Amino acid sequence: MTREPAQRHTASRATEPPTRVTVTSPRTVAARARQVSIASEIDAQSRLGEVYVDSLMRSQLRLALAVVAALVLTLGLVPLVLHLVPAWGRVVVLGIPVPWVILTVVAFVEIVALGVFYVRRAERNEAAFSDLLDTR
Repeated sequence: MTREPAQRHTASRATEPPTRVTVTSPRTVAARARQVSIASEIDAQSRLGEVYVDSLMRSQLRLALAVVAALVLTLGLVPLVLHLVPAWGRVVVLGIPVPWVILTVVAFVEIVALGVFYVRRAERNEAAFSDLLDTR
């Protein structure tokens, strides 16, 4: 007779769902660290996002000014040099005056080379900025 009630008690437990227990942290009032990505700061147009975008724009501007300065210093000085040394203006190579060769062939090659340099450096700046966005 004592065995029957014990078996009935285990049989009733098997059909009941298990009791749920709520587990909470003892530090419920502690401030949680906010993980904010740089991309979301930029999208939200916050002050921090503006700082990041401004830094990219400044680096691109420095690059552009350096390329323009190189172009001005090299091609801009050609007329000045030819004015100061008029004998160079009278030199002829293969029937073409040297100033024309400098201002056409050399200038074209320099402009293309500076363009390639500019595009590669600008892409490198943007890749570094993109990596910065991905790491945070």
